[in-house]
Amino acid sequence: MSDQINHDHRPRRASWTHIALHVKDIEKTIAWYERYTHLKLLQRGQEMLGYNAWLGDSTTADNPFVLVLAQFFEGKDPFAPAQHPPMAPFAHIGIELPTKEAVDEVAARASADGCLGFGPKQMPKHVGYICMLKDPDGNNVEFSYDQGVYEKAREVWGA
Repeated sequence: MSDQINHDHRPRRASWTHIALHVKDIEKTIAWYERYTHLKLLQRGQEMLGYNAWLGDSTTADNPFVLVLAQFFEGKDPFAPAQHPPMAPFAHIGIELPTKEAVDEVAARASADGCLGFGPKQMPKHVGYICMLKDPDGNNVEFSYDQGVYEKAREVWGA
């Protein structure tokens, strides 16, 4: 058993769990994230307010972080009349890929599909080699290589 999880599967400390996005078409958005990212459907549901889904990384069951999608039924949005603007122009979800070629490949697929927002580019060292895609609701999803997040965490906090 991990030292982070106890017998009833609740974390022993504060822990990241999710980021939530409002979506217009939950099926289209699930399909997009499953096509372009490593995230897979963990669960989906329907409640009185609308549809919901959780997408996550199946290799992180001991310390999951999920993307929550919510599509509210007409007239059931609890935040109305507030709008749900997409994460943009800088705000984004970041995903590290194992190679520079993997960034190029996802960018090429996105370009062919019309959802490439920012083509592959070498940025400063702390940013790495990146491209940016737009999900069906206009949210930015960054794909990077050699950004240094893992190295810095290991350097500061240990392996």
